[in-house]
Amino acid sequence: MSFSIVIPAKNEEQGLGELLPRLRELYPDQQILVVDDGSTDGTRRLCESAGVEVLVQPYSKGNGAAIKAGALAAESEYVVFMDGDGQHSPEDVERLVAMLEEGYDLAVGARSGREMQASIARWSANAFYNRLASWMVNRRIDDLTSGFRAVNRRKFLGFLYLLPNGFSYPTTSTMAFFRAGYSVGFVPIEVSRRLGKSHINVLRDGVRFFLIIFKIGTLYSPLKVYFPVSVLMAGLGVVNYLGAALTSGSWRFSNMSTLLVLAGMIVFLIGLLSEQLTNLQYKDADHE
Repeated sequence: MSFSIVIPAKNEEQGLGELLPRLRELYPDQQILVVDDGSTDGTRRLCESAGVEVLVQPYSKGNGAAIKAGALAAESEYVVFMDGDGQHSPEDVERLVAMLEEGYDLAVGARSGREMQASIARWSANAFYNRLASWMVNRRIDDLTSGFRAVNRRKFLGFLYLLPNGFSYPTTSTMAFFRAGYSVGFVPIEVSRRLGKSHINVLRDGVRFFLIIFKIGTLYSPLKVYFPVSVLMAGLGVVNYLGAALTSGSWRFSNMSTLLVLAGMIVFLIGLLSEQLTNLQYKDADHE
């Protein structure tokens, strides 16, 4: 099997110091590419001494931007993305690639149980994302946000324009593959405690992760999200109308009832339009 390993890294000298020698020992004939996302430590020097390729970004553009640069520079049919902080085991790379060989287009390393280093809030949020995404696609999703994954490079490049430059690229790519009708599989993995300092900011990235909820819906089936909201709003309008009518004896629509019913209709029409735009967005997914 021929594959490329792409590792986005920003100031991950400590984790890469342990990861790269193991990767080079296990996969001596495969391309190993580290995308240095504006590091200020010895990341670049360490990669060069370890005998792996390094692609240097002139300044930090974000994890997703590093992933996109690595995917474009990869040379193999299959690409494995993994973190450089020591959480992911090099031995699991083969298991992910083997799933692609079986016919899957995307293989995700699904973290089992609660991560050792994850806070309760972060773990709960990931569990919520998994349930929401599973409801959207009508299939169980074990780990929506895992950054350890193997993809068919050609098909992944077809969605490159959708991927954000921040940390939510795993969510976006997973939902895009499902929406395009590609095969997505999950491989149970164990993760270790990260080495070095995390780049996650609770406040800043908490807001970004909250927006993932809306992105999940718009990437897969917008109408599935908008329709229940429109029914709820229109239903509240009808309830308000009946309540006011029974109380006052007047069967005329109040301003509030009219507003709620019209708002429900507008939300439904927006969802319908979004659904059509989504279909156009994915119409050429099989013809890159």
